[in-house]
Amino acid sequence: MVRSSHARFRRSTPAVALATAAALALAGCSSDSGGKKADEKDDSGVSAGRANTPRLTIALITHQAPGDTFWDIVRKGAEAAAAKDNVKLVYSADPNAGNQANFVQNAIDQKVDGIAVTLAKPGALRSVLGKAKQAGIPVVGLNSGLADWKKLGLLEFFGQDESVAGEAFGRKLNDVGAKKAVCVIHEQGNVGLTQRCDGVRKTFEGSLENLYVNGTDMPSVKSTVTAKLKQDGDIDHVVTLGAPFAMTSAQAVEETGGKAKVATFDLNKDLTGAIEKGTVEFAVDQQPYLQGYLAVDGLWLYKNNGNYTGGGEQPVLTGPAFVDKSNVAAVSAYAEKGTR
Repeated sequence: MVRSSHARFRRSTPAVALATAAALALAGCSSDSGGKKADEKDDSGVSAGRANTPRLTIALITHQAPGDTFWDIVRKGAEAAAAKDNVKLVYSADPNAGNQANFVQNAIDQKVDGIAVTLAKPGALRSVLGKAKQAGIPVVGLNSGLADWKKLGLLEFFGQDESVAGEAFGRKLNDVGAKKAVCVIHEQGNVGLTQRCDGVRKTFEGSLENLYVNGTDMPSVKSTVTAKLKQDGDIDHVVTLGAPFAMTSAQAVEETGGKAKVATFDLNKDLTGAIEKGTVEFAVDQQPYLQGYLAVDGLWLYKNNGNYTGGGEQPVLTGPAFVDKSNVAAVSAYAEKGTR
């Protein structure tokens, strides 16, 4: 998933702007989510009354790759909390861990009130997170890094245990009668993705093989999955680790005319539609909207009332939960609004 030495920044528009880390300035790269009246709503339909506490600036830094819609949901949750809490939210993202570290350093230099960060490659962030602690800036983790957040001195963590989610996924494969599966890893070096496949392997009674793809190039993902299915006709399940990759893998299955079924981690509105149609068998929902919301809200609570969940010892788990044909109707309305 490493794209280049240049940092990428996601602005409030859908386009992904490219900028060097040195050129980033929080004042020019912010999503100003505060200031709404109590009777206003954000675009998700969630009430967004504004707190009367002092204005805070919080930096949200993720390993989002261009085009990965999962992170749009995380960001939407963070923006809803920011609107409620009178927070100026600054969002930046790059799958390159070095660039992600540069974003953290930039937030420290700008003296933000708090930092929320994903830890897909925790080793690369160890040094700069130490600098944030020295500067007295509270940092919380979300989504990736459950095994490392305490070691790195973070205040809180919001996400799912990827190993536990993987183990639950493996048992689900057993329940649906799977015998041979391939686990599609779309970002090498991402510890959370590896933990998912390892968890599946731990409980799945059939055989499981990892298949590495270039997650930033969907045509390449499709051709790699297609080639694998043509090579091995015994594969009956394709396990993907993100909704966009599930949709692409479903296209590969259709084109090969094979018997394989697709199941995945994570949701979006297209994915819930695919479950309803039977194109995708089931998905694990880790509630990314909740992760973004709780990360911002947790920092606000700490700054204004000294609260921190789990006493600095336990994470706040947002998943896993399975979505299949039996319950997808209850989830799809929220997914359509971009909040699940």
